Amino acid sequence: MKTTVSATIGGKVITIETGRLAKQADGSVLVTSGNNMVLVTAVSSRKESTLDFFPLTVEYQEKFYATGKIPGGYFKREGRPTTAATLTARLIDRPIRPLFPEGYRNETQVVATTLSFDGTFPLEVLASLGASAALHVSDIPFAGPSAAVQVGRVNGQLVLNPSATQLAQSDVDIIVAGTRNGILMVEGESKFISEADALGILKFAHESMMAFFDMQEELREKTGSKAKRSFTPFTIDPNFEKEAEEFLAPKIKAALQIREKQARYEAVDVAKKEAEARFISSIEVKSIADEALKSLRKKELGLVVENLKYQTARFMILDDKVRIDGRDTKTVRPIACEVGLLPRAHGSGLFTRGETQVLGTVTLGTGEDEQLIDSLSGLEKKKFLLHYNFPPYSVGEVGRLGGQSRREIGHGNLAERALKAVIPTFEKFPYTVRVVSEVLESNGSSSMGTVCSGTLSLLDAGVPIVGNVAGIAMGLIKEGERVAVLTDILGDEDHLGDMDFKVAGTRDGITSLQMDLKIDSISLQVMETALHQAKEGRMHILGEMEKVITSPRGEISEFAPRIETIKIKPEKVREVIGAGGKVIKGIIEETGVKIDIEDDGTIHIASSDPEMAKKAISIINGICAEAEVGKTYRGKVIRIMDFGAFVEVLPNTQGLLHISEISNERVRAVTDVLKEGEEIDVKVLDIDRAGRIKLSRKALLDA
Repeated sequence: MKTTVSATIGGKVITIETGRLAKQADGSVLVTSGNNMVLVTAVSSRKESTLDFFPLTVEYQEKFYATGKIPGGYFKREGRPTTAATLTARLIDRPIRPLFPEGYRNETQVVATTLSFDGTFPLEVLASLGASAALHVSDIPFAGPSAAVQVGRVNGQLVLNPSATQLAQSDVDIIVAGTRNGILMVEGESKFISEADALGILKFAHESMMAFFDMQEELREKTGSKAKRSFTPFTIDPNFEKEAEEFLAPKIKAALQIREKQARYEAVDVAKKEAEARFISSIEVKSIADEALKSLRKKELGLVVENLKYQTARFMILDDKVRIDGRDTKTVRPIACEVGLLPRAHGSGLFTRGETQVLGTVTLGTGEDEQLIDSLSGLEKKKFLLHYNFPPYSVGEVGRLGGQSRREIGHGNLAERALKAVIPTFEKFPYTVRVVSEVLESNGSSSMGTVCSGTLSLLDAGVPIVGNVAGIAMGLIKEGERVAVLTDILGDEDHLGDMDFKVAGTRDGITSLQMDLKIDSISLQVMETALHQAKEGRMHILGEMEKVITSPRGEISEFAPRIETIKIKPEKVREVIGAGGKVIKGIIEETGVKIDIEDDGTIHIASSDPEMAKKAISIINGICAEAEVGKTYRGKVIRIMDFGAFVEVLPNTQGLLHISEISNERVRAVTDVLKEGEEIDVKVLDIDRAGRIKLSRKALLDA
């Protein structure tokens, strides 16, 4: 039976409907606002998987029929998820994942499908709302509801769930997700906002979610409040757990006090093997039951080790005020920076912070190198690109190299957002800029290392960025009322902690934010502490970076294309291009340059040879030049008529040389004096309102 609930939120009506579409899914809702519609389904297997983690997958499908378009390309159908779709899937996944019960191992899938889109409402918000609502009305165990909102700021005023037009005018683009208790996820970019402004935005966002929660509760009530399916989480035999913990606790604590990551991991492995020898190898296998017991004990021992690592690391911080690597809560690991490592790259920078090391490179290209994206909102053009690579060797592992993972796409997007705010406009710096991040070592926040190495490489490349950007990752340990905020977290602290909060920005303010929680939520007070502690860390990192390079180099690499920009009258663009592009192709063939022409008459000429660039400019100027009264030109006789001759004084510009202006003497026939193709000097006597040019040869003979 079809059931709907509606509410007006931020001046826009939002409706959630269930019971009409995709009824065989465990949960299915259609979320609508105006002409924007997203169908979200949730299905969870009735069988528990054998995996030791929660197998949740979230898919977001962009359908081009949603905007009345046929996809571009050869196949004319939607293919693999676009970067935007992947990022949206991550935005849906991150706030719902911590709301599933601990120990739930049933394979679960959430699928969001765009059915209609007109650009007046952010689909990410509808999809996130739909994911929570589909889970909330189903029998799948889920401690929701959750919701997400997008916040913009136009002319100083916060805007909830802005349209595409409003977002284009906004200096803030932040998506915030949470529950009634607090915030769960933050993702976004801004143009140098303060920590106080960021906190105000988060508060505004959370207060705005309340209507979303009310809608979902109302929908669940109307559909009968279906009971959640029961499941029994795996538990460890208490007697075995006690005995194993007594044996392992001192060994795990000693291992966690080793500062070097690989040595620490090896010490934990040694402790685990000693425990296996004591508790598992001693089990004599005489029957299937003995084999099952041995397998059970091995699984239990693995959980005991993980629990001990979790508890020991956390209480070292809360009780002893000492972290795994010996730091206090606010100290940033040692930093080393280098620039100019790669001789042929247009810019390069190496950033090392503790055991995290990232190589950033910059390549400068022309307008032809911009990325064209066929999206639901139309054809988009990107002139700043950042690509993040995380090879398995960066964490000492063997793995497959191939396409980019969702994690790589997400981390790259965060770093790109952080740096985008300082990239000069194309008018000021007419280059397509590509930054590539190669993570060489990773032990905590390679995405923020990417921001720092990206800044170093941009400075090395001579890109006139408007400020230097650094990033830092913050963590959280929370046990009851006891809270510790950690600056510059390790990979283990990310895994064992309750929060991963990344903040990037310049000395003037924040340019990007990302936060994920593993607990139900945190208060705004804790967020405020984390933001101010992050600012202190960011300033320290900027200081270390600026010891190596402070401002952009005075010139770009000798291997980068030189781009000269000239301006012509818009009505002359057609002449420069020529019929079928004949003229511009001729210039390119003659000089070897790259030419990018805009409709407003702006022309960018790129070449590694300055002389060829000058020659191309000279040709274009010649094409666009206009005749001036009183000026003398060396012209070519194009046509001879009874009353005179037409002489080309400039490319595509002809004037009339009347028979009376050919010579001081009387001319009986033009052909007696001139021949077609002959070059002669002529003077411009007059240009009438219609642009017709009157020439004289006689005036020069008199002179």
